[in-house]
Amino acid sequence: MENPLVLKWKGGQSFETEINGFPLNITENPGKPGAIDNPKKLMLVSLVACTAFDVVSILNKMKVEFSDFEIVVTATQTDTHPRIYKEVHLIYYFLAGEKIRLNIEKAVGLSQEKYCGVSEMFRQFCSLTYEIIYN
Repeated sequence: MENPLVLKWKGGQSFETEINGFPLNITENPGKPGAIDNPKKLMLVSLVACTAFDVVSILNKMKVEFSDFEIVVTATQTDTHPRIYKEVHLIYYFLAGEKIRLNIEKAVGLSQEKYCGVSEMFRQFCSLTYEIIYN
């Protein structure tokens, strides 16, 4: 691994790591400020961040102007242990005019079919679907 990530036990069920100089606390105590209480959620964050970076980069290269872009992800897990994601659905929301919708669809498609490595990893163990909604 090029840049090892270190997870340090902080006692009990609390752990800490650092990503690019920013601390990340992972704990069973959901009341702790700034803490993640479900490590699997980090997988979903990686997924939406990966595709979001792709989409914005592609649209910028196309010189497409847009606003209010966001992605919502929903996921279901298996019922038995180990509980893994079995279905993940991404909803891309854009505030965009009619003229640029084909560009947006192309950018999202390229992200999902060619560039987003995290999406490809997810496809190895679950169903990954997406849709685009224009506001």
